[in-house]
Amino acid sequence: MADEQASETNNEAAEQQFIIQKIYCKDVSFETPNSPEMFTLKWEPQLKVDLHTAVNPLGKDTFEVVLTVTVTVKVGEKTAFLAEVEQAGIFNVVGFEQQQLDAMLGSYAPNILFPYVREVISELVNKGGFPQLILQPVNFDAVYAQHLQQRQAQQEEGESSSDAVH
Repeated sequence: MADEQASETNNEAAEQQFIIQKIYCKDVSFETPNSPEMFTLKWEPQLKVDLHTAVNPLGKDTFEVVLTVTVTVKVGEKTAFLAEVEQAGIFNVVGFEQQQLDAMLGSYAPNILFPYVREVISELVNKGGFPQLILQPVNFDAVYAQHLQQRQAQQEEGESSSDAVH
């Protein structure tokens, strides 16, 4: 009996695949709306980083995951620069339950894409004439868990408000 269970587990693991087909930069934007004035001010930046992940099905077991990172840096009330990068990847994901698939696409794939985003943003900022900017690591497992909690809260809110209407 234990051998059967071990065999089933091994078969499941052998059937599960996560394959990176392609990683590419989908869109890049860099703006310095207040230059050259920014280069004359005392550099006391205020950094804001926004992350967004989108998953687009491309076919059976094939998905495009797009990680959008927007970095806004202000000095006082003025925007020093705004950098936005859409880093994408095409992934073939086979043999996972829906919950596992969602986690792979919502956490694991963005984790793979993030170092590429970090490099592009660092280069843009450097070429824009600003001091080096290195984005700190992101815990995409925590970001994904927070997204699930928000989605569950919205569903519960929707259910309670629909209950109240009836």
